[in-house]
Amino acid sequence: MHKRAALAVPIICLAIVAIYAGWAVHKASKLGAGWASLIGTWPYLLAGVATVVAVMVLFIWLAFYSDRRGYDRRAGRDRR
Repeated sequence: MHKRAALAVPIICLAIVAIYAGWAVHKASKLGAGWASLIGTWPYLLAGVATVVAVMVLFIWLAFYSDRRGYDRRAGRDRR
């Protein structure tokens, strides 16, 4: 995996998360108590975003680690 391609994936994912957050803010402003009800949901939304980012960083790090160590070159060469 090329580093530029690997960096594009989290950027695209973060853009999708930002679009979702904007949509959530827009919709929550029109539901129930409006902006007052949104205040209680921000910690959960931010925790979800932080979790997704942490998992993405972990998987990308594992991909680079595997590539650097040469584990990817050995895949599929086991004989039975």
